[in-house]
Amino acid sequence: MRSTCCSPWMDEEFSCFEYAREVFDRMCERNLVSWNTIIAGYARDGQGEEALYIFRRMHRAGVKPDQFTFGSFLRACACLAILKQGKEIHAHVIKNGLELDIFVGSALVDLYAKCGYIEEAHKLFDELPERDLVSWTALIAAYAQNDQGTKALKTFSEMQRLGMKPNAFSFTNVLVGCSTLAVLDQGKQIHGLVIKHGLLSDVPVGNSLITMYSKCGNIEDAEKVFDRMRARSVISWSAMIAGYAYHGCGKEALQLFEHMQKAGVKPNHITFVGVLSACSHVGLVDLGRRYFDSMSQDYGIVPIAEHYACFVDILGRAGLLDEAKGFINKMPLAPSDSVWRTLLSASRVHNNIETGLYAAERLLELTPEDASAYVLLSNIYAAEGRWDDVAKVRKRMDDMGVEKEAGLSWIEFRSKVHTFAVRDRSHPQTEDIYATLEELTCQMKEAGYKPNTKFVLHDVEDEQKEQYLCHHSEKLAIAFGVINLPPGTPLRIVKNLRVCLDCHSATKFISKIVGREIVVRDSSRFHHFKDGFCSCGDYW
Repeated sequence: MRSTCCSPWMDEEFSCFEYAREVFDRMCERNLVSWNTIIAGYARDGQGEEALYIFRRMHRAGVKPDQFTFGSFLRACACLAILKQGKEIHAHVIKNGLELDIFVGSALVDLYAKCGYIEEAHKLFDELPERDLVSWTALIAAYAQNDQGTKALKTFSEMQRLGMKPNAFSFTNVLVGCSTLAVLDQGKQIHGLVIKHGLLSDVPVGNSLITMYSKCGNIEDAEKVFDRMRARSVISWSAMIAGYAYHGCGKEALQLFEHMQKAGVKPNHITFVGVLSACSHVGLVDLGRRYFDSMSQDYGIVPIAEHYACFVDILGRAGLLDEAKGFINKMPLAPSDSVWRTLLSASRVHNNIETGLYAAERLLELTPEDASAYVLLSNIYAAEGRWDDVAKVRKRMDDMGVEKEAGLSWIEFRSKVHTFAVRDRSHPQTEDIYATLEELTCQMKEAGYKPNTKFVLHDVEDEQKEQYLCHHSEKLAIAFGVINLPPGTPLRIVKNLRVCLDCHSATKFISKIVGREIVVRDSSRFHHFKDGFCSCGDYW
């Protein structure tokens, strides 16, 4: 069987790639096109290890690679996030004068981006003499997948301005950027472009739309996208289940999981993260225990660190700290930092100093520069008025050179993101924001609001603590929204840290006073505040 007979057929889109590989293996002679086709097929299909194996066979066969071989090899390395081998090929690329080739250049951008080297990826992109859709999409993905949503959106806009027509991959990645920033208005604009380009039936794009709407606080539109999908993958079901869980809709998440099973779709490890999170957010301990066991017993899925952290969260939120601690100590794998951090967070919520200290020490053994561990431990001491211990924790942070992550909150208005820090006075509307917040505070106190100073990490008078709490970042963002968004319009706030007890209480009062729904996304879940109540039922 001659290679010239097979290669054209193999270059077509086909569904039986395994058969293609079988044909390739039976070939008596193979030319460069044959090798390139099969390597590219595996790289494109996400089977990086198999692509690298074929490349090594090609090298042993004495076939000299060209730009297409190098490009596919680099994409395989990107898929596996193995920078070392990618750099070795990068050196060969330079040696052969192929670094400016569009196919190779785009693959290099993709490699460095997926390995977390964003500046290098951008530099390689800028050096390309010409850029195609692949290279633009690779840069968008680089920003989107590394929490640089603003740059992802700007790059997408620039690509469109230059007349480049986006494809499904472009949309999938720019929607990730919208999800990171929680910019609903811009996400809706991208959704409109998806419809305009006839890509609404693309399953990965649909999955990204579900995630975007969920993470932007609009679970209703996420439902609509899911319900209208003609075809769904396991990722589609998992994304919707995770969305429900994130919004505290545990009943809906678990009902959808049951529908998924009845539809004959086999859940994967990501599905169970959503299912266990749903149980955690609504306090379903026994059901969570059952699902955790079912994962391995019924589906053959070996739990990983994320699943263990979810189950510790289920026990911890319910106040079952001793059981959570025992569960961790019996884990068949070494507990990860996320597992210990979850136990520490639960210890703070339930004011359990003994378990908190135990979890903190284990966490700091793994990640001695983890600021969250010190902050959570300080909160536990502060709640008990142990200010000497708070000072010791702060000194330990200083000695380690660890800085506390600044609390930030942001809100989208007219397609622009407005970000606030605690006691922030940098915004052009600062005077109006502070005046509005002062007025709201007076109205809250008249309605029965009492500031919760329990976790303020300063040994000062209550009046000073109240003043500090009054100007938390999410309150400033809410005041900005009250000023600028039309009456009755929901306010959608994003916070990079867990919302504090006082801000949670205050936002319930504000939602009733201003007659608006206030949707807050913090580091662990969504809170929907309306008419003085929160969707979490004060269980979070």
